[in-house]
Amino acid sequence: MGRLSLNTMVLLGAMAGLVSGLGAPQPVLDTAAVVSDLFIRLLRLVSAPIIFFALLSTLTGMKNTTHAKKLAGMVLKYSLLTTLIAATIALAVFLVIDPVRGVTGMTGTTEGTVTGGYGQYLLSLIPNSFVAPFVDNQIVSVLLLALLLSISILSLPERKRDILHELFDSLFSAIMRMTGLILLLLPLAVWSFVTDFCQTLENQQMLAAISLYVACILIANLIQAIIVLPGMLMLKGLPPWKIFKGILPTLTVAFFSKSSSAALPSAMENAEKKLGISSEISRFSFPLCITINMNACAAFILITVLFVSMTYGVTYSGLELVSWIFIATLAAFGNAGVPMGCYLLSSTILASMNIPLNIMGVILPVYALIDMLESAINVWSDTCVTSVINKEVNESDYIAINN
Repeated sequence: MGRLSLNTMVLLGAMAGLVSGLGAPQPVLDTAAVVSDLFIRLLRLVSAPIIFFALLSTLTGMKNTTHAKKLAGMVLKYSLLTTLIAATIALAVFLVIDPVRGVTGMTGTTEGTVTGGYGQYLLSLIPNSFVAPFVDNQIVSVLLLALLLSISILSLPERKRDILHELFDSLFSAIMRMTGLILLLLPLAVWSFVTDFCQTLENQQMLAAISLYVACILIANLIQAIIVLPGMLMLKGLPPWKIFKGILPTLTVAFFSKSSSAALPSAMENAEKKLGISSEISRFSFPLCITINMNACAAFILITVLFVSMTYGVTYSGLELVSWIFIATLAAFGNAGVPMGCYLLSSTILASMNIPLNIMGVILPVYALIDMLESAINVWSDTCVTSVINKEVNESDYIAINN
């Protein structure tokens, strides 16, 4: 099933869900409930392994030669910085717009609510065994384990590090094959989610909330793309408009293909020929950035998880909301290679929190448009990071030569 045909089937599933949700007999509604529960169970099955092996395969693939290590460190620094800023902006926009205000009538579990104080919550993130986070499907603990294990592996001799990277990369590929099979059920799952969702609508409150949610996504991403990233370029003495014009053909490819990877060849060519970035830096930075520099994905994950969970009654303290900045950043960091990227990661995190995914079925048709914007913004961020690194390397080389 091709990408276009899958999108068409998803749209048909959503339309069928609207029809059945507004006037189907009880047996159809019961069937929809079973299908949605099955899909959620399958998502929970792969959620923790996806994030664990994605982060491990990404981090352990970093080389340890002196020059490559220096460049990788610079890419990592700016990728983390811009992604953290994107997640912070997303939280601020979410709190200002408050898309869940006035929403009532949504029922479901609220196991995501944190009890016992924030200190107890932090303590609960440290597992008492290596397998406990996977058994309990605690995504935050899984991220923590992956991060600690990756740091440890990077300190090993090169031979052992390469063996482990190959192992984790192969396991990640296997998990993604399994995920691809699960996603074949997506049109049917969307039908079931929309059918269930139609039963919970009261006075179109959720339709208004969905509109505000989409506004949060768009505003947060546009602030990052129009203000934050150009601001970083100007701080480094680089002309944002000139860089934007030079990389515009690549952004067009990313927008319409909805894929950062598909835009990679164009990104490197335009960076070298139009922006004057050295081929060594371009061919190192862009592939690594496309893997780990996911500004728009972090914003999407944070806003989506908070929106859906709070709609179902989950509450968060101020410190817990701040913690989601780091959770979303780490989750986006391990996003590489995941089909439907940010959407699937958000769904798996929500599933691990035992939050109903009905609303995610309604968000999915809109996500096709959101994904286009996110892909372009991610590539724009990759370009900005690569441009900054190119200037810093040139300046350091100039200083070295003249000293």
